[in-house]
Amino acid sequence: MSDCIFCKIAAGEIPATVVYQDEEMLVFEDISPKAPLHLLLIPKQHMATLNEAGPEQAQLLGRLILKAGELAEEKGVSQGGYRVQINCNPDGGQVVFHLHVHLMGGRKLECLT
Repeated sequence: MSDCIFCKIAAGEIPATVVYQDEEMLVFEDISPKAPLHLLLIPKQHMATLNEAGPEQAQLLGRLILKAGELAEEKGVSQGGYRVQINCNPDGGQVVFHLHVHLMGGRKLECLT
């Protein structure tokens, strides 16, 4: 998508502080962090929301979640605790319409319920 900011980041057109990437995903620091550690994990393939994901994306979605856990361990927040979150559509809090996983940690996070 030519107007998607995350697609532009994945293509290297917009700079970001990248902490991991492979052929399918990119992980970078959130520019407006809500916790001391706030990373965004995105598929390089554009999907606007989780609603667009189908069985063919199951492995990729699983890899995103597993990578979040690996990064939580690597960044030193796994023992204290961390949050992995996907927002979907405006009422769910989604602002950028390219599926992304938030990894947040490094402080006590308030319960969402």
